[in-house]
Amino acid sequence: MTHPAPRHPTKRRRAVVLFPSGLTLANLFFGMFAIVAASRSDFYRAGWYVVLGGVADMLDGRVARATNTGGRFGEELDSLVDAVTFGVAPSLIMYFAVFNREGWDWLFCFAFTAAVVLRLARFNVEQAGTAKTYFQGLPSPAAGMTLATYYWFSQTPLYQETIIANLPWHVLLRYVILALSFLMVSNVPYPVMPNVSLRSVRGVVGLLLVVGGIAALIFLPNQFFFPAAVLYVAFGLARAAWLGLLERRAGAAAPAGGVREIVGDQPGGRRRRRRRRPGASRPPHQPPPSPSPESSPE
Repeated sequence: MTHPAPRHPTKRRRAVVLFPSGLTLANLFFGMFAIVAASRSDFYRAGWYVVLGGVADMLDGRVARATNTGGRFGEELDSLVDAVTFGVAPSLIMYFAVFNREGWDWLFCFAFTAAVVLRLARFNVEQAGTAKTYFQGLPSPAAGMTLATYYWFSQTPLYQETIIANLPWHVLLRYVILALSFLMVSNVPYPVMPNVSLRSVRGVVGLLLVVGGIAALIFLPNQFFFPAAVLYVAFGLARAAWLGLLERRAGAAAPAGGVREIVGDQPGGRRRRRRRRPGASRPPHQPPPSPSPESSPE
């Protein structure tokens, strides 16, 4: 009796490595499909395709970490694809759905796409491949899905029956695009989606967010996604303003004339400092350290 030959481990490993890249290419497929749908004035489906691209973008990174198959190639591929799905596609949805095609409104689309590209390039240099609890600047998927799901929300009774329906959105969306573009290249810290787990409070919160997002995607996509995206954008701004206020109050309460020393990094590029009392000196056997990029004040 003959037995089938065992599957070669190299082929199995190659399949595992290619799976995250396949999800990344699925993200690209949805981004291109969103552009095609927007050019055909099918803005509802175009928004769906950007959201589905966001789902694929969330899964490819998690699968790569779970299978330990992440690498520089995957990071670069992911950034190139994100530039299409969350930069070009949402801006073209706005161009075809809202803006005047005969004027210069396409420059707003260019500004948004340029901000996405700059944000992704900075992410690759500063944060890619490292464990993180915050993003430096607004993540491009959040900015892209904010624009892509606006049309959904504009077709709901919640939008039509409230005062916001009477606002000049064809003008306001220009400022929304500029604000999102600025936040992507800013240093405003935005929280990372917690990993799903039952072993910690943060993991349980991540599980609840995933389950709630899937339920909203199925039952209330039109009413949920645009307000949720705007809330996430506003939360980062409010948190940054609150932390800045606390830091300013702490600086005003510290004794005057003290010398500031860096004691740790804070989210968003901030560094927490403490003051040394005036007149305090170092022990004579320890010469003052020479300044370095890590220890010099910002």
